[in-house]
Amino acid sequence: MNIPSWKQLKLSLERPYKDEDGETIPVLLDISPEGLHIYEQRESSITSLGENLRRIFVERGVDFFDRTKGHHLQEKPPVNEDEDASGVEEGPDANQSPEQPMSVEELFKMRTEIIPQLFTSLGEINLAKDLLTSLLTSSQPAQESIPTNLSATVVSKPLPVISVQAFNAQLTIGSKDEALRKAANVFKSAANSMERGRIKGEKYWVDALKVRRGNWGLIPAPLPFGSSTGKGADKTSRDFLITYGLEESPAPFRRQALARMATEDADANSLVFLHRQKTRLRVSVSVVNVDGVTVTTQNTDIKTDLESLEGALKVAQQEIVEHEIFSLLVQEAGNLPTASARVSERLIVIDAAQGTELKFELLDDKKNQLKSTENLNNKEKCDLIFFALQALLLRRHSHMKMQRLGTAFINRPPTEMSFPPPILQPIIDLLQYQVFCQRIKLELDKMVTALSAAGICSSLRFDPVGETGRQLVQFFEKSVGKVVGGEGVLRIDNRHTIRLTFLSPSSLTAHLSQATLTISSIPQLCQLLTDEVERCLLQRICDRGKEMGEQTNAGTWFIDLSRCVGRWEGCVL
Repeated sequence: MNIPSWKQLKLSLERPYKDEDGETIPVLLDISPEGLHIYEQRESSITSLGENLRRIFVERGVDFFDRTKGHHLQEKPPVNEDEDASGVEEGPDANQSPEQPMSVEELFKMRTEIIPQLFTSLGEINLAKDLLTSLLTSSQPAQESIPTNLSATVVSKPLPVISVQAFNAQLTIGSKDEALRKAANVFKSAANSMERGRIKGEKYWVDALKVRRGNWGLIPAPLPFGSSTGKGADKTSRDFLITYGLEESPAPFRRQALARMATEDADANSLVFLHRQKTRLRVSVSVVNVDGVTVTTQNTDIKTDLESLEGALKVAQQEIVEHEIFSLLVQEAGNLPTASARVSERLIVIDAAQGTELKFELLDDKKNQLKSTENLNNKEKCDLIFFALQALLLRRHSHMKMQRLGTAFINRPPTEMSFPPPILQPIIDLLQYQVFCQRIKLELDKMVTALSAAGICSSLRFDPVGETGRQLVQFFEKSVGKVVGGEGVLRIDNRHTIRLTFLSPSSLTAHLSQATLTISSIPQLCQLLTDEVERCLLQRICDRGKEMGEQTNAGTWFIDLSRCVGRWEGCVL
C-alpha cells in the first residue's frame, strides 16, 4: 500500500544551522521595540577561551586553582561576622580598582537575570492585589471547608533556564520551518505537475490541429480495455488515431499504418507509431562494364526533418509504402517471363538483362549505405526505378478502386478484367530495353567505324527514346498498350539509308528501301547490316562504272546476286 508523501514528512529534532543557500543561521538574542533583530555575535575560539578563563578568576577567586589542588575544593576557614563586616568595610579602601564600564554581554546577562525576577514580583503583586480586592468586596463570610484527610496541593513547574527556553523556541521554530518547507515543496511539485499537465494538454490539441490541417486521416480510437460494450453502453470514443496508409492498400498494411498522439512526456516525440519497423527499401543496380568490372549503384536516400509532425508522418508513410511495394515484388518475382529471380525474406535479386543485376533490399533505417564505385547515370537509373515503383503502385491502386466501384469493366478487354497491372514487369522491360539499345548501338558504331576506316563517308543518328516527357509519364499511368520506342538511322555515302526502329523490351524492325524486316537476334542484325553495306558499296561501284561507260560510250554495269558485273568490248568484270 502506497503511503502519501505528505504523511511521510518527518520533523527533525535538531536545530537547523544552515539555510537553503548554505549560509549559517545566526542565533537570535532579542527583538527591539522598533522591530530590529539582535543576533548573537560570533566569537572566535581564542576570544571565547580567554573570556572563560577570565570568568574563572572573576567569579571563583584568584586562588581558585590553589584551593582545588588534588581535584578537591578546599573549604575556607570560618570567618566571624564582625571580622567579615570590618573586612567588607575595609575592603573598598584596601583594594581600590578602577571601575570599568559594563559590556553589552554583561548588560544582557544582567538583564536576563533581573527580568524574570521582576516579572515574578509583578505577578505576585498583581495576585496580592486581586486577592485583597476579592476579600474586601465580599460580604459573605467564608464557608468552612469540610475537613478531610486528603488535601490537594497545586505545584507549578518552574520555568526553565533562559538559554533552554531560547533553544526550545529555536527548536520549535526550526521544526516548523522544515515542516513548512516540505509542505511548500509538496504544493510546489503539485503545481508543477498541474502546469505540465496543462502544457501537455495544450500541445496535444495543437499537434492534433496541425495533423488535421495537413489532411492526414483521423479515425476514432478503440474503447479502453474493459469498457462496457453491452446494449445502452456509452460507446463514444474519447480519442482518435492517425492513419497514414494509402486508401487502396491491403488491410494488413492499413492496420500497420496507425499512430497516436503522445501523452506521457511533452518533451519526447509528439507521435507514437504503434507498428513501425523502421526499415527502408533500397534499389541497387549492378552493371558489368566493358572492362569486366562490376559497378554497383543505389538510389539516393532522401533526408526528411523528423522533428516536425509533417516530416515524421511522411517518413512513416514512405516506409509503409515501401513495405507494400516489396511484398508485391516478392509476389511477381517468381512469375517473370523474361528474367530469373532469387527471393528471400528481405532480399530480391533479379537477372534483368545481360550483365545487369537488379536488387531490392529492406534495410534498417540507421544502417550505413553501401560503399561502392558509383556512376552518375546508374545512380539516376536507380532513382528512376525507385520512384517509378511508387507511380506503378498508385496505378495499381487506381485500377483496383475503379474495379471496386464497378467502372473497371467499361470498354476494357477481357484479359484486363481479372488481374491488376504489374509493377515489376515494366521495370524489367525498361532495363532490358536499355541493354538492347546499347547492343544495337554497339553494332552500328562498329559499322560506322569500319566505313570510316575504308574512306566511305557515313553518319549515325541514334535515338533510343522517341517519346516526349508527357508520353513517358503516361507509360506509368496506363495499364496496357504503352511501350517505349526509338529509332536509329545509318546513312552511307550520303545516298543510302538504313533505318531501324525498336520497341521495349526487345523488338527490332529494319526499314529498307525494298522491304520491312523484323529482326529477332543480334547476329541477324549484323548479317543484315553487312548485306546492306555490301549492296550499297556494290551499287556505288556500279554507278561509278556507269559514269565511266557513259564517257566512253561502251560497257554495261549491273548487280547480280550480290555481285557487281561490268561488261565492255568483250570483257566481263
